[in-house]
Amino acid sequence: MNVWCRTDKGRKRESNQDSFLINKELGLYVVADGMGGHSGGEVASAMAVKAVEDFVKSHHNQGLDARDLISKAYREASNSIYDRAARDSKLMGMGTTMVLVYFKDDSAYIANVGDSRVYLFRKPQIWQITEDHSLMNEQLRAGIITEDQIKTFANKNVITRSVGYERDVHVDIFERPTQAGDEFLLCSDGLTGMVDDQLIAELFTRNQAEQVTTSCIDKALENGGDDNVTVMHLQVRE
Repeated sequence: MNVWCRTDKGRKRESNQDSFLINKELGLYVVADGMGGHSGGEVASAMAVKAVEDFVKSHHNQGLDARDLISKAYREASNSIYDRAARDSKLMGMGTTMVLVYFKDDSAYIANVGDSRVYLFRKPQIWQITEDHSLMNEQLRAGIITEDQIKTFANKNVITRSVGYERDVHVDIFERPTQAGDEFLLCSDGLTGMVDDQLIAELFTRNQAEQVTTSCIDKALENGGDDNVTVMHLQVRE
């Protein structure tokens, strides 16, 4: 596995509330985008990433089905964040999005809560694997708004599902067989809010693999850099 990752606080935020994890030994890769007043978002995303890593590290050899392992890891993260916020009024209401890719045997397991995303790239096309848990996406799917109205939608940052805002959480999990040459992109919405899918695909095509994360973040900053942005690029070699 080749892995590249870069994170940036953007042009308009005072701090970076994104967190990420690269654990090649476990085959576990995570991006989380925190939310909450004061330092709540930063705390929530860091707690989520650590809780998932600790849970997978402790349980991956105990015979759990990969889907069950991931679901329980998310639940552990959500419980931890919720309980921490209940003990500290300054952290009340904090939570985080979280996407991950977990490689086991010959499959990639992709999990998602919130509006951070995982894409699969095969030249020259890119596919969004995850489904956004956001008010905008729900209204789009329901036919309340159209694709043409997305750019002017007033509540783009409202998410409908997060890790830690409630004690329990439902996680979407997708499985797909892997093969050499597969490329995955994990990112926070600081990228997708500034750079559309077609341009992300072009950046993959035009750049060497090791330059993709930098090119994506540079383009997000060039287009306004409204939010923290984290981009992780995975390339399956074998």
